[in-house]
Amino acid sequence: MNIGQVLDLLRSDFPGISIPKIRFLEDKGLIAPERTASGYRKFSHEDVERLRYVLRMQRDHYLPLKVIGEHLDAMDRGLEPPPIDAVVPTVPKVALADDGLPSAESFARRSDLRLSRKELIKTAEVDEELLAALETYGLIKPRPGTQHYDTDALVVAKTAAELAEFGFEPRHLRAFKSAADREVGLVEQVVAPVRRSRDAGASARADDAVNQIAALSVKLHATLVKSGLRTS
Repeated sequence: MNIGQVLDLLRSDFPGISIPKIRFLEDKGLIAPERTASGYRKFSHEDVERLRYVLRMQRDHYLPLKVIGEHLDAMDRGLEPPPIDAVVPTVPKVALADDGLPSAESFARRSDLRLSRKELIKTAEVDEELLAALETYGLIKPRPGTQHYDTDALVVAKTAAELAEFGFEPRHLRAFKSAADREVGLVEQVVAPVRRSRDAGASARADDAVNQIAALSVKLHATLVKSGLRTS
């Protein structure tokens, strides 16, 4: 869409919108429409929705552009926009199967969540010392090639903090990491012949098998721990 078409879409909800206003928001880095070879702006539907968010936050909640920009940056990194009465974005809930155990679908699900170190510490409710220790023992690490942390890092940090209340220290959790590494190696060994196949769908079948086996292994592990605790 060109800038005139964008105005037509927004005027009914935001009568005060104008071309200079849109250009101002672009100058502030809140939107980034594409440019044609001749320099004309071309807006996507995502650009329009982004504009709606900015204008709504200004009109309804009187948020300054700097704060709105922080919200947009968080949303770009996979976080959910904050509730009206919150001051920071909230992290999406991790979906689990009805019995509380991860399903095969949960292993297939890929999150684009990216948390800064400060955001991870705040969201997981851990301190810098605990996070540093978890990294030292290889339980948490940033996403490859970045300084951001993903959903797995968040869950590990939060779980480690909860275990710390029972006296567990990061060094105690190395056993969990070693056991998980052994399970990963076993799964990869079983799936390797499928992955090496030259069939067109081999990669997809291998990925599906990995997800299914991973879910079953976690179910077996959890059940064995539960059974062992009942008989001890």
